[in-house]
Amino acid sequence: MTGLVDARLFAPSPGALLSALGGPEACWSSFSAARGDSYKVPAVEAPEAQELEAERLLCERARTGDRAALGSILRRHGPRLYRSVLLPRLGSSAAAEEALSVTYMKVVERFGQFSWQSVGVYPWLRVVALRVALDQLRARKREVLFEPSDLEREIDAAEGEARDADRLERHDLAVAKDKVERLLGRINARYAQAIRLRVLEERSREEAARELEVSVSTFDVVLHRAMAALRKALAAEEVASRE
Repeated sequence: MTGLVDARLFAPSPGALLSALGGPEACWSSFSAARGDSYKVPAVEAPEAQELEAERLLCERARTGDRAALGSILRRHGPRLYRSVLLPRLGSSAAAEEALSVTYMKVVERFGQFSWQSVGVYPWLRVVALRVALDQLRARKREVLFEPSDLEREIDAAEGEARDADRLERHDLAVAKDKVERLLGRINARYAQAIRLRVLEERSREEAARELEVSVSTFDVVLHRAMAALRKALAAEEVASRE
């Protein structure tokens, strides 16, 4: 993808959601920033006709091999694919960045197959990204918030998607948040609070420790144990889902 779009341009700064699944320092990079305060996102209107027309023209140019046009499309939608499709499902910034690069390559290879829809190009890009994420999940052997079967169902449902990019982003982030909150409800309340403070709300270690009324070193121990408890809850959910 050199010369077109670099996936690393879209990697947020470290420190937000929950790759609890590898330890606190492997946290997902920008979940809380992407989701907005407490998920209170205002209703999104349908894309303006003028924006859609401009995107349609870009797509026409991209289908003829115009790399600049395709680069514009990916720069517009790449951050959204990263933060709401790939990062929540793969659980680490490194895996999400790799998946985004693979997504870009597949888009370049297959863009000639795209047919314009009234909701724009994003639903098609999202399906490509979901398929890449599915391939990664199938190849991994540690716990993740989403199982391959989850993505298989999502891909089936997404083939005829009629929602625009903003609505799809809100849906994807809400699904991830709901899954995290469900898992937090299954662990010790103090552990859940530590994760919310440090990971979901991105508080500093010092702030989180003050909130829990402990020293920073004690908070680090609490968070470490909280992450272990979360991994255990996730593993238990996966076992239950297979029974």
